[in-house]
Amino acid sequence: MKLNGSIITGDFDQSNNEFMLEKVKHFSTESTLKETQLNNLYDFLYKNKDDSDGLVLTLYDKMLIRLNQEEINQFIQDLNNIRTFYQ
Repeated sequence: MKLNGSIITGDFDQSNNEFMLEKVKHFSTESTLKETQLNNLYDFLYKNKDDSDGLVLTLYDKMLIRLNQEEINQFIQDLNNIRTFYQ
């Protein structure tokens, strides 16, 4: 199942029960998220969603991605949509 969210884009692989992350904001990536990883990311973003300074995530431990409060909330919504795919 393909997801073109506000912040993330990717494809859910039902046979392996994992989400293949292809894009975060406008940055391309190739990452696989198992259900526990996705839930941990969701919990982290949700706990920090009211941070007025926003957040910085990293891809590949090298590329910094800045998220403002609006983007954090959009990311949370995208992850919430993906959570419905897991069995």
